[in-house]
Amino acid sequence: MSIDQLEQDEILRIGIVSEVHGRLVTVKVDDNKNLSDIFFDGEILRNIAVDSFIEIRKGFLSLIGKVDGERIEEEPIGRETTGYDKVDKNRRYLTISLIGYIGLDQKFNAGTKELPLIGNEAYIVTKEQIFLIHNLVTDGELKISIANTDEEFDIEFPVDTLFNGHIAIFGNTGSGKSNTLASLYQSFVECLQQANHSLYQQNTRFIVFDFNGEYVADECITNEKQVYNLSTRTDKGNKLPLAEASLLDLEMLSIISDATEKTQKPFLKRALRFYNDVNKPNISEDDRNNHFKNTLQKRIIDILGMSDKLHADLLIDYVNQILPENDDNNQVVNIRENLDWYNSGREYRLRENGQFHYLKQQPEKVKDTVMYNHVNCFKFEEDRLSNFIKFLYLQLISDVLSNRAQNDHIAPMINRMNSRRNDIMRVFDTASNDTLWNNQNFLVVNLNDVNLEMKKTLPLLLCKKVYSDHKQVKEKSLNIIIDEAHNILSTASFRESESWKDYRLETFEEIIKEGRKFGVFVTISSQRPSDISPTITSQAHNYFIHRLINKHDLAMISSAVSYIDRITEESIPTLPTGTCIFSGVASQRPIKVHINELADDFKPQSHTLQFKNLVTEDKDTGY
Repeated sequence: MSIDQLEQDEILRIGIVSEVHGRLVTVKVDDNKNLSDIFFDGEILRNIAVDSFIEIRKGFLSLIGKVDGERIEEEPIGRETTGYDKVDKNRRYLTISLIGYIGLDQKFNAGTKELPLIGNEAYIVTKEQIFLIHNLVTDGELKISIANTDEEFDIEFPVDTLFNGHIAIFGNTGSGKSNTLASLYQSFVECLQQANHSLYQQNTRFIVFDFNGEYVADECITNEKQVYNLSTRTDKGNKLPLAEASLLDLEMLSIISDATEKTQKPFLKRALRFYNDVNKPNISEDDRNNHFKNTLQKRIIDILGMSDKLHADLLIDYVNQILPENDDNNQVVNIRENLDWYNSGREYRLRENGQFHYLKQQPEKVKDTVMYNHVNCFKFEEDRLSNFIKFLYLQLISDVLSNRAQNDHIAPMINRMNSRRNDIMRVFDTASNDTLWNNQNFLVVNLNDVNLEMKKTLPLLLCKKVYSDHKQVKEKSLNIIIDEAHNILSTASFRESESWKDYRLETFEEIIKEGRKFGVFVTISSQRPSDISPTITSQAHNYFIHRLINKHDLAMISSAVSYIDRITEESIPTLPTGTCIFSGVASQRPIKVHINELADDFKPQSHTLQFKNLVTEDKDTGY
């Protein structure tokens, strides 16, 4: 060993091991090593303190530990003439938790290979060793650098281990979640583009669900993206291109109408089969209309021959939902105009020229009713969803007449679809020949101006579609990024039925549990991780944990995130903005990192309002 090495060791040595209890080690600090800083080779090194690293040398191994605490023990060392014990108050002891070791290959390995012996020497870790402890990448790997440590080392994250798994970003509002998410994916996209721009566009896809309009700025994450600014409030928003066949799909319709699995979904399946039979590609528009009108007129004959007035009136109301309000002369039509109910005979009767015709006994006279003849004014609309709703009503009429379905079970589903029809048509364009991706591989779906019902429905509907489509391709990736994920992944929602909430959560749980094998990876960001389904939070591979204060959120982190030590866990409520704990498969141990703040042009639009800006005049704008 050289003299320089001996001098260095003498300066960096801080004490010896005095006690070993498994992974917990006690180090007795030398008398002259109690200062906060040490001068070494022209630099100021931070001396050992709580939450810092320490090296314990055992043979050729460097055991790395983290200081959990320190204490002073008073040891009598002599007696003075006054009779009082003379006490050495500088006897300092450190409590160490072993976190890993550095072997002859000069690589840091987490875990315990060997335990120290009493008398082994302890040293301050050098910058080179700190770099090894925080090094997450190997030579030749794709990597991104978006953060640094307390020691001001830049942290490089491995692209493959970080992004080919699910990511969770948690933290209270204002803690820096949005900046972390934007930084992660901006660096990821830039890394892939620099590696091969053409293959990046060809083999990767990203879809961001943005609930607050934070990621729509031109330069945010990437300038090569398709932004859909959706709106259910006005007709001025963008529309998502969706082929008619995709919209009128059993699963899509089940999502739109919140259909239950055992009763409403089978009814939807029957109605969809009826719709497809009438709308076969080789059938003309006139033939489609005639087929539908003939079927409706047959059902009207059956309805007006019923003996149950309550059910008959209900079915007539459904006929009224199908038929247009006006006739060909634009006159309002009352389809009950020449009909009466005859209580004694329990049947409908037709009023014609001062006479009554009893329709149960004379079914041929139904053809003279206003209702039957008004069917001739029926025409399909351009709105495909509106047309399908008419098929739903006609299918319900047929099922009730044949006792195949009960109105109370099916009608609520049709009403939900009918109430959402305008919202659906404001956000989807079924006439466009464009695809959802529109020759881009990065989509931002802005849901800021979408009502609450559609905020829950749209992400589920789109995720279901893109996931199903992606399973048909191989060797390509799909990253689903959900900001403010508690909006759609919450287990505590009371605005929907339990069955529908279960279906929504099961769909996302399937994607996060099974998606990895198909190249589908999910990133969730939320300020309330305890609200999110535990199945989803526990399936994440890598976590970025910003400041959290709520005890339920902290308990969820403690149970879901592995290898977080007590000191790190206790620091979460006091983390400054932009600082987070990173833990997961990309790192052998949790590390505290400071995420680099993005430049103004690249930041998500999530800044906190400054009141001084509200009361300070701007020379240019006057505000």
